[in-house]
Amino acid sequence: MTSQPVVVAVVVTYNRRELLQTTLAGIASGTRVPDAVVVVDNASTDGTAEFLRDYQGPVTTDVVTLNANVGGAGGFVVGMERALLDHGAHHVWIMDDDTEPQPNALREALDVSLAYQQETGQAPAFIASRVVWTDGRDHPMNRMRPRMGASEEARSTAARLGATQIRSASFVSVLIRADEIREHGLPIADYFIWNDDLEFTARVSRRGTALTTNASVANHHTKVFGDAGADPGPRFYYEVRNKIWVYTRSNALAPWEKVLFTGASLRNWTRTIAASPNRKVLLAGLFKGLRHSLRAPRSNAQVLDGVYALRNVQEPVR
Repeated sequence: MTSQPVVVAVVVTYNRRELLQTTLAGIASGTRVPDAVVVVDNASTDGTAEFLRDYQGPVTTDVVTLNANVGGAGGFVVGMERALLDHGAHHVWIMDDDTEPQPNALREALDVSLAYQQETGQAPAFIASRVVWTDGRDHPMNRMRPRMGASEEARSTAARLGATQIRSASFVSVLIRADEIREHGLPIADYFIWNDDLEFTARVSRRGTALTTNASVANHHTKVFGDAGADPGPRFYYEVRNKIWVYTRSNALAPWEKVLFTGASLRNWTRTIAASPNRKVLLAGLFKGLRHSLRAPRSNAQVLDGVYALRNVQEPVR
């Protein structure tokens, strides 16, 4: 009899206590619940720490309270490291604190992962849920496009299982094999917010298989229905800097993909700035992002120095 894989959920939160409660309730109400939940609190100041101190859910919960806000990127680095080294995860199920997984989200993702491995002999690098907004529409911020260049056989195999081959996904209900993290490393903490998920998921799927399935669904409770270009304000800085880091400092994308993605980003940035009532803010973010992208991202250990004693997940656990 095959034993069930160990699944550890990782949730990163910052000053969204009520949404976090919805996330944890969604995880706990699943038809398949994870074996543990790691919650990384990015130095919240809204009572999140007090809520987590008193929280008693049906799933073993490991709360990591950081003394500084290291962004979603840094939080996922900490949470994924902990899931592997402290909880023995075979799969890490990651999400932000505005994610509400639906009851079958985890079970369906696991089923597709196992079915694909049985069908092909190859385990997928990750399975991404379909992401919808609060009204059930597909969320444009989390739109996943079919993988360019996938063979007809690969597309057909995925389709038979109710899945689609993809190239990248956002950190909104993504089930990642722990072996992929051991092989390819953790996300890059210095991204802080935005595009850390693009870089990481594209890195692990460059030579592997990544799938999304409509059978696994998560709600993304953003304030507005729109993509990252919906007037991002000062955060546009991270969009520019981090995208350039992906295109120039990472091996996540093939050279031809970098050309296509760069062209698409330039087009999107132009449209975002042109449509914004805060053009001065976005232009300032653009030039600052361009300037700061000239230096490489700091190492995870540097970013987390004095915040969390990061261990190496790529070393075999003894």
